[in-house]
Amino acid sequence: MSIPQPYQGHFDGTRHYFAVRVYFEDTDFSGVVYHARYLHFMERARSDMLACVGIDQRRVHAEGQGAYAVTEMQIKYRRAAHFDDALVVVSTVEAVRAASCDIHQTVMRGDDILTEARVTAAFVSPDGKARRQPAIWVAAFQPILHRPAE
Repeated sequence: MSIPQPYQGHFDGTRHYFAVRVYFEDTDFSGVVYHARYLHFMERARSDMLACVGIDQRRVHAEGQGAYAVTEMQIKYRRAAHFDDALVVVSTVEAVRAASCDIHQTVMRGDDILTEARVTAAFVSPDGKARRQPAIWVAAFQPILHRPAE
């Protein structure tokens, strides 16, 4: 008997797809997903996306180089999710700079957009100051960087 491995999302071109199920603990007293839980769903999707392209956040952090920190987020809630809904977080890297990246994320139930966010994550040193992200990370983003058609 093999031991199951944790779920991992996947890419379709430049879009990363990460499935989540809504559990009772994700809902508030009215039976809908509590607004802050969408942030959890999106964080998991971003972390998975990075792992899928070979970015080892844990190693870089353990070596004392730094870590990503969300420095800005614009979010729009459109519709509510409910207990036991099957959701998908679609993440697209829109820009990569020396010390940060911009990611667009959409939480969907089927074809319905529930929540959209634009996230800026900066690479910060252990003392919290912005610094250049590892060059290998910048290179890892290039194949998945969304370049709009001109």
